[in-house]
Amino acid sequence: MPGATRHSGRDLDMTSDAIDDVNVLKGKLWDDGSAFDETKDKSRFRDYDSACDRVKAFYKEQHEKQTVEFNIQARVDFKSKKRARMGVWEAIEMLNTLVDDSDPDTDLSQIGHLLQTAEAIRRDGKPEWMQVTGLVHDLGKLLLLFGSEGQWDVVGDTFVVGCQFSDKNIYPDTFGGNPDSKDRVYSTECGIYQPHCGLDNVMLSWGHDEYLYNVFKDQSSLPAEALAMIRYHSFYPWHREGAYSHLTNEKDAHILAAVRAFNPYDLYSKSDEPCDPAKLRPYYENLIAKFFPPVLDW
Repeated sequence: MPGATRHSGRDLDMTSDAIDDVNVLKGKLWDDGSAFDETKDKSRFRDYDSACDRVKAFYKEQHEKQTVEFNIQARVDFKSKKRARMGVWEAIEMLNTLVDDSDPDTDLSQIGHLLQTAEAIRRDGKPEWMQVTGLVHDLGKLLLLFGSEGQWDVVGDTFVVGCQFSDKNIYPDTFGGNPDSKDRVYSTECGIYQPHCGLDNVMLSWGHDEYLYNVFKDQSSLPAEALAMIRYHSFYPWHREGAYSHLTNEKDAHILAAVRAFNPYDLYSKSDEPCDPAKLRPYYENLIAKFFPPVLDW
């Protein structure tokens, strides 16, 4: 099994948390509104206009390198390579090796963020499948340990490749360095897709969301709403800015409601009180057993 380096974890933590924090301002039944964050001061989080140089440099690199060619190869590699075989809790512990104390806004470990997300969902009385989704939603960041090209193909807002880059994406001008922006097909409104083909039929930029969705879709009993929360939680141009409506269909309208229901728990829960992993582990291992096999291929 691949090992982690503390330096890689530090860099990913700083970039990932900075991206999460600035996303905050850009914008019971599972689809009831969240209650846990009603008293939170959301204005204290940074926005993209005042984002640190790290975030701006990250998006420039991501936007230039996430091409159709790269994304096709990433999916080929996913299907052809074996990265690890382990259970979900073991994967959580593996992800936690990325922890460090460098984040300026929070001292949370990776497992701390996952547990806080899950616990916020649990406190609001959401169903068990949504609680376990909160617990596992960021496990795709294991890509950093599995040989990613860098951070740009692990974290960050996602977007559609194979068609015109939307001006609703963050820092849209930086797509000028992506060769697809000048391609006679990829640069058109629909590109390689048919109008209203549905998001199931488009290719999103490769990262921890898309990777984990592909891991879980055939190795879990999670409902469609949970898989959508995992796959689209970083797809801010769509679920917050309303981009790509020319590609979506009726199914996506229901999926959109699920992703928006999940978003506050992902963004705002990390400022909550720390969780005790040892105390909470039995509860969440029981939930994991309800939705996942004992061992998964990663």
